[in-house]
Amino acid sequence: MALELGSHVNQGVTRFAVRAPLAEALELCLFEGEVETRYAMTRNGEVWVAELPGDLAGTRYGYRAHGIYAPEQNLWFDPAKLLVDPYALTLDRRFVQHPRLAAYGEDTADLVPRAIVPAPLPQVPPAPPRFQRGGLIYELNVAGLTALHPEVPPAQRGTIAALAHPAVIAHLRKLHVSAVELMPVVAWIDERHLPPLGLANHWGYNPVAMMALDPGLCPDGVAELRETVAALHEAGIGVILDLVFNHSGESDVHGGTLSLRGLDPAAYARAPDGSLINDTGCGNTLDFANTAVRRLMIDTLAHFVRHCGIDGFRFDLAPVIARGPGFDPRAPIFAELAAEPCLADRVMIAEPWDIGSGGYQLGNFPPNWLEWNDRYRDDVRRFWKGEATIGTLATRIAGSSDVFGADCRSINFLAAHDGFTLADTVAYEKRHNHANGEDNRDGHGENHSWNCGTEGPSDDPAIRARRAADLRAMLGTLFASTGTIMLTAGDECGRSQHGNNNAYCQFMPVDWEGRDTALEDDVAAMSAARARRLSGFTRFPEGGRWLSLEGAALTPVEWENPATPGFVHQPPSGDWPVVRVDRESRSAAAIA
Repeated sequence: MALELGSHVNQGVTRFAVRAPLAEALELCLFEGEVETRYAMTRNGEVWVAELPGDLAGTRYGYRAHGIYAPEQNLWFDPAKLLVDPYALTLDRRFVQHPRLAAYGEDTADLVPRAIVPAPLPQVPPAPPRFQRGGLIYELNVAGLTALHPEVPPAQRGTIAALAHPAVIAHLRKLHVSAVELMPVVAWIDERHLPPLGLANHWGYNPVAMMALDPGLCPDGVAELRETVAALHEAGIGVILDLVFNHSGESDVHGGTLSLRGLDPAAYARAPDGSLINDTGCGNTLDFANTAVRRLMIDTLAHFVRHCGIDGFRFDLAPVIARGPGFDPRAPIFAELAAEPCLADRVMIAEPWDIGSGGYQLGNFPPNWLEWNDRYRDDVRRFWKGEATIGTLATRIAGSSDVFGADCRSINFLAAHDGFTLADTVAYEKRHNHANGEDNRDGHGENHSWNCGTEGPSDDPAIRARRAADLRAMLGTLFASTGTIMLTAGDECGRSQHGNNNAYCQFMPVDWEGRDTALEDDVAAMSAARARRLSGFTRFPEGGRWLSLEGAALTPVEWENPATPGFVHQPPSGDWPVVRVDRESRSAAAIA
């Protein structure tokens, strides 16, 4: 049986175990202030172990690995590098980017966070996930949602604890949110090019320590997340974590040595010529053909379920977890997740694409997984822009059976963190990412967006009215659609990123004082109507009738004619709502 990894206190002894199969020697480094004391570790197969007497809970530690330094052979051992335990649960500070992290022989103890030995953690009693298919997932950036909230105490703003504030929960309940989906909250590092530009990564999709909560977002660690989840559960709201297992913040061969690279570089996938595989656009890709990588993922998920009560997980660039190196819908990770008792019933969500060969895998994840449906987003935008037929829109509203079959696993969304906000979709034809420092080359070039007559903000009453109508038409379409639906925080109240469709390095929080409360109230009403008959949105009804706006049966020509303005779907019984879409009047709704 494999040795338990990480640091643990048990019966008066503190045990440290870390995997480093190719290291020649390993040192445990304990810190008291800036004073470092090193202890030689003992090899036990592929794992190195040290046991020290006493309860060392709260002690700060790291590792130093000795061995061959030969990057051309994928060997990066450098005892000058302080290394973070891949199984760390808590860090004493945030990661900072610095050239010394990648310079051989340059000591990094003053730069790298130290892990903290945890006291034994209480377990959350097992319970079914607080989420029902067909419900509303609310994607949020923790800092972005709460940093400017006037009712949240200033010291709490921008933290996970702020999500448990009664004013934030009241907003979520007003929108009838089924589950919040937290953008990454584990410890990440800025990309190398950002600090020289005076920029920082505000999204977190560049993790280093997969289990350790980011100290800036969650200063009280595991207890803070556990208590926040409990408060949300008390309000009937589930919690889904957005996790990144496709790459790490150690990046390409020019990146820093922070954790896995210095301990177990075989965690990263390599091509036959030895070069790092880059299926993510981030320089490196975790190798899910490696059993240790899969174990790290499973142990991470199990930790968040057992000790925090998390209801589910969304996986960024999810095809990577099923690569070895090609995508396989029967990849080992799916069976291993299903076999883990505490994970078998959790909500699993795939972002079903990456940039590698064969990376677009919408519809190809296991039947119990949900999937982000970008075809829904694009086709709904194209319809209201005037570029798609009613037949295309009807397919998406009916649950995208062309992709998922009758059993709808679609997560329908109009906008997400990555891309234009919903309000910007009707205010900008082109991306405006100049502030990112990449000459406006980053971000998607095609957004199926339109500006209603002028690019950006406008005081023209006609343009403002058209934008308001278009937003409500798209939102009405979303709330009338079969499948699970998702809103990104702020889209319900007109949040803008000023045309930036890749705002990972721009902090643009929700403006609670300046938000569009009329739009927010309309979204709340749409969500309330959907919530009252949620079961009617989980599977599209068979036997209904598709009618023209005048009530006649639609002809094949009308279905494919771009000039056909809309349709009415009459369900076979009162268990489902009537859906009406009218492009000319800019309206869409599910009618009870």
